[in-house]
Amino acid sequence: MKVKKVLVSQPKPTSEKSPYFEIAEKYGVEIVFRPFIKVEGLSAKEFRQSKISISDYTAVIFTARTAIDHFFRLCEEMRITIPDTMKYFCTTESIALYLQKYIIYRKRKIFHGNTGKLDDLLPFLMKHNKEKFLYAISSVHKEEDLNILDKNNINYTKAVMYRTVSNDFAPEEKFDYDMLLFFSPSGIDSLIKNFPDFKQEDVKIGCFGATTAKAVRDAGFRLDIEAPSAKTPSMTAALELYLKNEKAGA
Repeated sequence: MKVKKVLVSQPKPTSEKSPYFEIAEKYGVEIVFRPFIKVEGLSAKEFRQSKISISDYTAVIFTARTAIDHFFRLCEEMRITIPDTMKYFCTTESIALYLQKYIIYRKRKIFHGNTGKLDDLLPFLMKHNKEKFLYAISSVHKEEDLNILDKNNINYTKAVMYRTVSNDFAPEEKFDYDMLLFFSPSGIDSLIKNFPDFKQEDVKIGCFGATTAKAVRDAGFRLDIEAPSAKTPSMTAALELYLKNEKAGA
C-alpha cells in the first residue's frame, strides 16, 4: 500500500519554506500536522505544593523557551517580583534571547551555552557556584541532566513548572493515515492511550531519536523509518528518502 496521507505529530511549521510542504507537493502526498502531546502549565496552587519559594533563589537554569514562559507566568500568578540581580543560565543563545520577552536583556546577568546540552553550560554554573539555582523543567525531563548537576555539586532545586500530557483525539476526528511520524516517547504513549486497539498492519511508523525508536519497539510496533542516520540527518530527509524509494518501486 502506497503512502498517501502522513501524520506528523508536531505543530504545523510557521514558515512556508518547510521541507514538509516541498515533499508533499513533490510526491503528491497529504501531510497533516497533529501533535499527539501538548504542554500544560502547573497552576500556582499546584506549584505551591512543591514547597519551593522562588524568592529564595539567586539564579535560574533554562533549557527551553517553554520553561521561561511558565517561570514568569507562575511568578506573575503568585505575585513574585523577580529582582534585577537574578542571574539567568540558558543552554542556547536563542533561549537566552527569548528572555527579552520578559526582562530588559542588556541590564541582566545572562549566560548561555552553544550546543543546547547542559554540560556545555557547566563551566558557567561552576564559575558561579555560590549561587542558589532554580532549575525550571517539565514533568518529563532528562535524568542525565540532573546527574550532571549532582555530580558537579551544583546547588540547585528541581522545579517542575509544566507537564507534557496527551493531546486527545476527538471521537469525530478521523484517523486514516498511511504513515505516522513521532518525535518523543510521549507521542507513542499518547497513540496507545487514544487508540488502545490500534493495530499497525500496513501503517508505516517513523521516528526521530534513539529514545523514541526504543519506545516504538517496546510498544510492539514495527519501525519503518528511523532518523537521524548517516544518510538522513533529519526526519524530513528520512521521509523523502522513503517516498523516493517507494516511487521507484524499491
